[in-house]
Amino acid sequence: MAAPKLGGVHHVAYRCKDAKETVEFYREALGMDFQLAIAEDHVPSTGAYDPYMHIFLDAGNGNVLAFFELPEQLEMGRDQNTPEWVQHIAFKVATMDELLAAKEHLEGMGLKILGPTHHGIFKSIYFFDPNGHRLELACDIGTDEQYTELKRVAPDMIDEWSATKKAPRHAAWLHELGKEAKP
Repeated sequence: MAAPKLGGVHHVAYRCKDAKETVEFYREALGMDFQLAIAEDHVPSTGAYDPYMHIFLDAGNGNVLAFFELPEQLEMGRDQNTPEWVQHIAFKVATMDELLAAKEHLEGMGLKILGPTHHGIFKSIYFFDPNGHRLELACDIGTDEQYTELKRVAPDMIDEWSATKKAPRHAAWLHELGKEAKP
């Protein structure tokens, strides 16, 4: 049997502490439209009793970010064995002007913003939502040639990483600070 032909991501779901606060944050901070809510006392897939509120927010271009509030579960936490910077949700903005305007808007809300950080082919800012989820806004700045080169070296990089667990140097040009990023 062949693998399914995917049509994109239907939604990505995370846990939240307070569904209403989460809706208000994403609406105010990122302009996301609150699409719908589903609430049940029993989980449809398992039948288990576990009351929940499941909210869906429009992240643009058919992408949906969803959250579950689970009031009868233990207080939510995070994976203490994974660094805080690893797990995050990254959203795309179209231009550097939009990225800088978003930074100003978020700082005006009292949020602590890290960046812009230069990643060679994109620049981004980072901040946290009220649930402790790290968020990123990213603006692509790479050239077609850079993306082509990254795709070309990706198989070699994953093979080398798998064998050595050391960072391959095939795309070191991405993070060479102060230098023109060219393959």
